Amino acid sequence: MRISCKSRGNLNIVRWGAAFLAVSGTTAVLAAVTAQAGGTSGDPGREKPTIVLVHGAFADGSSWNAVVQRLQQDGYQVIAPPNTLRGIPQDSTYLNSLLKTIKGPIVLVGHSYGGEVISQAAAGLDNVKALVYVNAIMPDKGESFASLSSKFPAAPITQAFKQVPFRNGDGTTGTDVYIQPAKLHATFAQDLSQQQASVMASTQRPIAQSAFTDKLTAAAWRDKPVYVLVGRQDRAIDPSLERYQAKRAHARKTVEINSSHVSLVSHPQAVTDLIVSAARDSGHQ
Repeated sequence: MRISCKSRGNLNIVRWGAAFLAVSGTTAVLAAVTAQAGGTSGDPGREKPTIVLVHGAFADGSSWNAVVQRLQQDGYQVIAPPNTLRGIPQDSTYLNSLLKTIKGPIVLVGHSYGGEVISQAAAGLDNVKALVYVNAIMPDKGESFASLSSKFPAAPITQAFKQVPFRNGDGTTGTDVYIQPAKLHATFAQDLSQQQASVMASTQRPIAQSAFTDKLTAAAWRDKPVYVLVGRQDRAIDPSLERYQAKRAHARKTVEINSSHVSLVSHPQAVTDLIVSAARDSGHQ
């Protein structure tokens, strides 16, 4: 089932794929915010940064579980806040407000659509020491994902979307975008088992269609250290787009692995290693 395209804007929306996934974890959020610190070191200059993990669309915070476990074993405080997936203005404002409650250095990580959110939310926050983009979207100020992705071939997932109308409590309406369950494995998570993909399909969280065309008002990657993970078999965001973004942002480190869009689930150690590199390179252990 294909999404009907009534305009070039909708066509561009379709081109963007399951560019989202993974984070959340309310218990972790409460614990980390209460701590409001980056680590256990007695030397403030060497304290471990707090690692903040931001997911994109079509899944929840459990997708970060294996990464969170590894980071915690290394002694890092981790927060995986919920991303409401209602669009850049709302999602980035919410994240920005959370980041302001955290004392000490932060390494901010975004997967997929979460890359857009962290780019805007981190602008002007000096304690955000590095940005890590995992199979992510990195528009510039004034760009949307729709306009950015239109420069590259449409990802396979664009043929797997399903639109579902919704109504808000105030009477306003909109459209949510889901992945058709039967197509999620092949277009989003092909390096996971069919059983894992089936669970993802059943528990996926939709994103508001308007998020595809929201333009960024700031791009923190222009003045903060950037680290990028590219999934060579990504069928939700064209790997060439991921490489282009890394080059444009002058990434300090770009890692390519043979993974689907959900590398944080299928290759959690590679994702963790990149995050730890960002933390160490920023002068924090």
